[in-house]
Amino acid sequence: MKLLVDPEALVEARNAAFYEDSQPGLGKAFLASVEVATEEIVRHPLMWRRIKGRFRRYLIPRFPYGLIYAIHENTIYVAAVMHLKRKPGYWIARTRRSLS
Repeated sequence: MKLLVDPEALVEARNAAFYEDSQPGLGKAFLASVEVATEEIVRHPLMWRRIKGRFRRYLIPRFPYGLIYAIHENTIYVAAVMHLKRKPGYWIARTRRSLS
């Protein structure tokens, strides 16, 4: 499957690397967890539950974040790297940019 990541989701992942400031190595661990999450989603895209329409959420272990994604044909669109305690529905506007 092809992976398409929304530019804002990339920014969110990089911004969440602030963990590095609080504890050396933690930011790198977060980014590694995001990478593992995307690999697992590509391998098993239907495994995680739907949360809105065709969008699903993968909960990132050890961190209060989830990857929000949708599947269309052979493409997985990652809409957000969402902090689970902040404005939970902010990414919904991105669904208009998602795959047809």
